[in-house]
Amino acid sequence: MGKYEVMKRASEVDVSTVKYKAQEIKAPHLTGFSFKLFVNMLEAPLIGPLFVDHLKKDNGMTKIFRNTVIPEEPMFRPEFPSQEPEHDVVIVGEDGSPIERLETALKCLPQYDPSRSLNADPVSSFRYWKIRDYAYAYRSKLTTPLQVAKRIISIIEEFSYDKPPTPFLISFDANEVIKQAEASTQRFEEGNPISVLDGIFVTIKDDIDCLPHPTNGGTTWLHEDRSVEKDSAVVSKLRSCGAILLGKANMHELGMGTTGNNSNYGTTRNPHDPKRYTGGSSSGSAAIVASGLCSAALGTDGGGSVRVPAALCGITGLKTTYGRTDMTGSLCEGGTVEIIGPLASSLEDAFIVYAAILGSSSADRINLRPTPPCFPKLLSYNGSNAIGSLRLGKYTAWFNDVNSSDISDKCEDILKLLSNNHGCKVVEIVVPELEEMRAAHVISIGSATLASLTPYCEAGKNSKLTYDTRTSFAIFRSFSASDYIAAQCLRRRLMEFHMNIFKDVDVIVTPATGMTAPVIRPDALKNGETNIQVTTNIMRFALAANLLGFPAISVPVGYDKEGLPIGLQIMGRPWAEATVLGLAAAVEELAPLTKKPAVFHDILNTN
Repeated sequence: MGKYEVMKRASEVDVSTVKYKAQEIKAPHLTGFSFKLFVNMLEAPLIGPLFVDHLKKDNGMTKIFRNTVIPEEPMFRPEFPSQEPEHDVVIVGEDGSPIERLETALKCLPQYDPSRSLNADPVSSFRYWKIRDYAYAYRSKLTTPLQVAKRIISIIEEFSYDKPPTPFLISFDANEVIKQAEASTQRFEEGNPISVLDGIFVTIKDDIDCLPHPTNGGTTWLHEDRSVEKDSAVVSKLRSCGAILLGKANMHELGMGTTGNNSNYGTTRNPHDPKRYTGGSSSGSAAIVASGLCSAALGTDGGGSVRVPAALCGITGLKTTYGRTDMTGSLCEGGTVEIIGPLASSLEDAFIVYAAILGSSSADRINLRPTPPCFPKLLSYNGSNAIGSLRLGKYTAWFNDVNSSDISDKCEDILKLLSNNHGCKVVEIVVPELEEMRAAHVISIGSATLASLTPYCEAGKNSKLTYDTRTSFAIFRSFSASDYIAAQCLRRRLMEFHMNIFKDVDVIVTPATGMTAPVIRPDALKNGETNIQVTTNIMRFALAANLLGFPAISVPVGYDKEGLPIGLQIMGRPWAEATVLGLAAAVEELAPLTKKPAVFHDILNTN
C-alpha cells in the first residue's frame, strides 16, 4: 500500500514551525546533439512518459499532486479579498482616457529640470535618457521624432549578432516607423503634441498584437494560423497617446523559458555582457531598452517574464495586479497568471507607461472588482512621505538563497538605507510551502499554454517548435485533470498564507532573481538548451506574484563582482501598485550609480 499525506488547512498551520528548504533540481543540462536526442526520447510513445514520470517523482511533484490530500477548494484564478485603501495617493479611476491619466501622472512627478539631464555633465556619471528628456528636446526643437527615428533605424539596420535586423526585434518595418515619426514631428511643428508619450519610441513583445506586424510569439509559424486584425487593447492606448511603435521584440518562444534563448531568430544578448543571456521571456523588450534604443517596451509576465529580464539587464520592470491591464489582443489572453507590463530604464518611465496602459477589461471589472487605480505622489527626488510608514516583509532564509552573496548583500544594503533614511521597518516573515507554489505555478501556466496551442500541435506544428519548447510541452502533457485541480487547491491555500502575511507587512521584499545573467553556451545558440536548475534559480522569487496575482516590480540596486546587474523585487497587496511604485522610487534614489552597458546607443545626445 502506498503512503499519502493529509495537509492541515492553511488556517491551522503554525508557520513558526516552517523550515526553509532549498530546492535542488534533478534534471539534465543539455545542449546541441544530446539535447535533440533527449527531446526525441521525451516525445517517444513509451519511453517518453516513463522518463517524465521519473523526472516529476525525483523533483517532488508526484508527492505533491498524487500522494497528498489538499483540504482547500480550488481557486481557478486569483480571487482577492477586499483591500484597505492606499495612503497618500492620487485616485485615478479607469474611465478617463489614457491622455488624461498621463496628465495626472505628470503632476505626481517632480518638476522636470533640464539641468539634471540634457545639460548635465556627461563625463561625471552615466544616465539613461528619460521620456521627459525626449519630450523636452522635441518641444525645444533640439531634435525631432523623425530625426530620432532615422538614427534608430540606421543602428537597427547595421547592428546584428546573428540575423538582421537584430535579435532585439522579430518584426521591424522602417517605412512604418518613419510614417509614425513624420506624423509626430508634424504635431510638434504645429504646437499640438498629443501627450508626453508623443514621439516616444516603444517596442512591443511578440505575443502582443500591434499592427501592421504579425504576432508569432517567437515562433516561425503562428502568423499562418492566427492573423492580426487590430491592435491589442494596451497598444491601442499607447498609439492614442502618440507613441511610436518600433516593432515586435524577440522573446523566448511562446514564453516557455526564462533565459531568452531563441534559435528561430537569434538569441538576444545582454547589453551588459553580450556573452550572457538577457533573461526571459521578454528578452528583446529588456535588451532594447537597456541598450538605449528606445525609452520603454511592453512585455508579458506569467512567471517573472517582465521582472527577470529587467533585473538581469539593469532596468525596471513592473508586473501589475492580475486584471489591472487588459489582455485583449495578446497570446496570454484568457490565462490565469499573466499580465502585460512596462519595462523602462527608470521608475519614472515605467510609471508613465503604466499610466497609459492601465485599465481592466469589462469582464475583469465584473469578476475581479478591482479597486480604483491610484498613483503615488513622487513630488520629490527623496521619496514620498508615505514611504516611512511602510513595513517591509523579509523571509531571511529565502532572501539569502542566491547563487552569489553579492545579490543578497546588495539587496540588504538597500533595505538598511530604507530603514535609516526613510524609517521603513523590516519585519521578519515566513512564507510557507514555496515548493508547492512552484509546482502549482508550472501546472497552472503549462496547462493553459498547452490548451491554447494543442490544436496547432495536433495539426503538425509541434515539430516546428524549438527543442526547449517541445521539452516543456512533453512535461505539460503529462499533467492530469486531477493534477490541475490540486494545483488550484494549492493556489487558494497559498493565497490565504500570503494574505495573512499582508496583515503584518505592506510589501514583501526579495532579490528579483537568484542569480545574475547566465552565460550563453555557444552550442545553445543553434538548438537551444534545457537547464531547469538555472530556470529555478532565475524564477526563485517571481512566482507568488503570478500564481496569486500580486503587483510586483524589479528595481536595479547595483552590480555583482563581474559587473552584472542585480535587482530588488518589491511585491505588494492586490491592487496596491501605487505603494509598490512609491517604494521603488525611493529604492531607485538610494541605489548606486548606473553603469553604462557594454552595448549602448546614445540616441538623444544633442551636444
